[in-house]
Amino acid sequence: MTICAMMAMALPVAAWAQEEESENGLYAELGANMVTNYIWHGQNLGGLSLQPSLTVGWNDLSLNVWGSAGIATDDHREIDFSLGYELGNLSLAVTDYWYVGAGETEKFFNYSAHSTYHTLEAAVGYDFGFCSLLWSTYFGGNDYDEDGDRVYTSYIQADVPFTIGSFEGVATVGATPWNSPTYDARRFMVCEAAVALSKEVKITPTFSVNATGKVAVNPATEDTFFVFGIGF
Repeated sequence: MTICAMMAMALPVAAWAQEEESENGLYAELGANMVTNYIWHGQNLGGLSLQPSLTVGWNDLSLNVWGSAGIATDDHREIDFSLGYELGNLSLAVTDYWYVGAGETEKFFNYSAHSTYHTLEAAVGYDFGFCSLLWSTYFGGNDYDEDGDRVYTSYIQADVPFTIGSFEGVATVGATPWNSPTYDARRFMVCEAAVALSKEVKITPTFSVNATGKVAVNPATEDTFFVFGIGF
C-alpha cells in the first residue's frame, strides 16, 4: 500500500479513478470525491466539498495533485502536491500542503517562513498486510508554536483493513507523539479513532461509484463526526 493510498484512507471515500497505463511504465489516474464534510486526522476542515485527484507516475515513482474546495463560495480551498516512491512494502513521500480556511485569502507562491500557508511534510509508511503504519513530520512552512519556535508536528497512523459481506472497511487510529498546536494536542494524544465502510455501486456495466460512510472520534478535542461520501 502506498503512502498516497494510506492518506486517502483518512478521507471519507475512496475516489473513482480512470487509469491509463503505457508500455514504458508511465501511467495516469484521475478521480474525484464529494464529501459531506472534509474531516482529516480528526479535524473538521470544511463543509460539503469536492475533492479531485490527479496522479502521474513512472514505475514506482509518482506525483499526485490533490485538491479540496468547499461548495460554499466562502469555504476552504486546498491543493497538495505529493512526490512518492515505493520500495516493496515501504513507501516514502514528500508533500507540500496549501490550505486556506473559510474567508481567508493568501497568495499561493508565498513561502515566507512565518506567513506562508504552505506546510511541508515528509512521510514513511509500511504495509504489513494485516496492518499499515504511517509516520509523517512537518519540516517546513506553517508549523510554529505561539513563541515562534518550529514544532515539527508529527502524526502516527495505523490502518487495519477488513470486510463485512460486500463492504470493504478500514479501522483507523491516529495520534500525535508530542505537543502540536495543529492538532490541539499538548502531549502524546490520540487525535482520531475511526471506522469506515465503503461499497462499490454499479451504475452501468462499465461505470460504478464508491459510497462510503465514516464515523470518527477525536479524543484530543472531544469531537465526533459522521461523514458520507461518494467517489465518481
